[in-house]
Amino acid sequence: MRLIALFKPCYVLSSFTHEEGETDKRTLSEFGLPTGVYAAGRLDYDSEGLLLLTDDGILQHRLTDPRYKMPKTYYAQVEGVPNEAALAQLRRGLKIKDYMTQPCQANVITTPELPPRAKPITPHGPTAWLALVLHEGKKRQVRHMTAAVGLPTLRLLRVAIGPITLGVLQPGQWREFSTAEIAKIMRR
Repeated sequence: MRLIALFKPCYVLSSFTHEEGETDKRTLSEFGLPTGVYAAGRLDYDSEGLLLLTDDGILQHRLTDPRYKMPKTYYAQVEGVPNEAALAQLRRGLKIKDYMTQPCQANVITTPELPPRAKPITPHGPTAWLALVLHEGKKRQVRHMTAAVGLPTLRLLRVAIGPITLGVLQPGQWREFSTAEIAKIMRR
């Protein structure tokens, strides 16, 4: 059983192969990862941060199934200045398209120390950083949530999945977990 934490850079697919029509996009195949591992969950092409990979279906299920309550922590740089009303909406959940988001943690944080992106952000006004902790993971959910409260996301970075964090990894770097570390995660 293998478990790998990768700092997925922005503008990289969360797969080893291209989908039809995406042959110009970077994939996980360029990071020297072991063969036989696959992403446990996904991270959007234009998002960056922690992506877990495993070769074990049971571990993959444990990491991604909401029943196991593995919260996902994100840092989102948003355009605008969050007020308490917007944060309260995020915290209690809001209607996005055809579903209601679950309650989450949402707090304004100081600007985190992050590696620069290949393509810098160019905001049109003031920005702020939010820390969001979700217990679900719909497609582009954080971006839809912040947009719904008038705070479009400019940069999105996943920094943790449950007890697993990015730690000191830099974009494109990865580390493999020991058998003892994997056992501890499975017991959670």
